[in-house]
Amino acid sequence: MTKYRKKLGIIGILFIVTLLIIGQGVYANNKEPGSKEDPIVTLSYIEQRIEQLKFYIDEKISSSQSNQPAKPQQPTESNGETSKENTLELVYLKTGERFIGDTGAEIILRMGTATAITSYRGGLSDVTEGRDIQANESIPANHLLIVPRDDGRGVVAKTDDVILMVRGNYIVER
Repeated sequence: MTKYRKKLGIIGILFIVTLLIIGQGVYANNKEPGSKEDPIVTLSYIEQRIEQLKFYIDEKISSSQSNQPAKPQQPTESNGETSKENTLELVYLKTGERFIGDTGAEIILRMGTATAITSYRGGLSDVTEGRDIQANESIPANHLLIVPRDDGRGVVAKTDDVILMVRGNYIVER
């Protein structure tokens, strides 16, 4: 009889363990993956969240682009106006017009001929060559120039077709 009780006890324990395992599986399947009740995250849950995030980002990008006014193809003539944007923009100069940059303004000559306007404190920083451009020196095309101080430094157009790419604040004087 003791043999029978031992077998019955082992079968009973196995039955209880099996019920616990099945119950835990059913409990886990009824919970939302990633929730407080089921903190284990599955691949399908991660993929679902990534798709939701992509949709959200695309929606925000499209709504911000539709709210921005369209930029003109060619800027209108400036009459001493100051730029406030922190993006590269095109500035068109005619012969004799002076471009005066504020501290930190970046200038790239894309077309035409221009010379440097400096102050008694120095010239324009030519980052491309690693040197200082002095007064009345020709501005090299496609070189990145930085105005180190807000003391009247800039460029003067020597031809009618000067095109500058500019980032930062500036004034165009006629």
